[in-house]
Amino acid sequence: MNILRNLFRSRTPAERDMDPKLAAAALLVEAALVDGVYVNIESDMIAEILLEAFELDADQVDVLLAEGETLAEEAVDSFNFTRHVKKLPMKSRVSVIEGLYRVALSDGERSDVEDAFIRHVASLLYVDDVARAGARQRAEARRTA
Repeated sequence: MNILRNLFRSRTPAERDMDPKLAAAALLVEAALVDGVYVNIESDMIAEILLEAFELDADQVDVLLAEGETLAEEAVDSFNFTRHVKKLPMKSRVSVIEGLYRVALSDGERSDVEDAFIRHVASLLYVDDVARAGARQRAEARRTA
């Protein structure tokens, strides 16, 4: 009986304590996966965002991205990642939202599904609509620059 109890009590990696950087990486990958297509330009954009946001070297970003891809592919929802990203200060959470928009825009197509996903994540991170809209505008400006 204890074996069954422990089996059902075991937690997925996303439910355990997680580095907020890894959780952010998984959210960025989820943003790329939400439209059903994950292309190299999206993974390159995620790597660039991780480099900028967390001031990591290329090897650290590669590891973080690979782990984020694995977690995102196994995830059943975004809540398990957002609860770890919420540990970051508000400015960093808004930067994550901007990164989500950058990923969504990186393939050149804007999708209602991607927009809905980002709005959902923003609400889970307690990023208000004004800050989210500003993040979207900055992401769009970077894309056209």
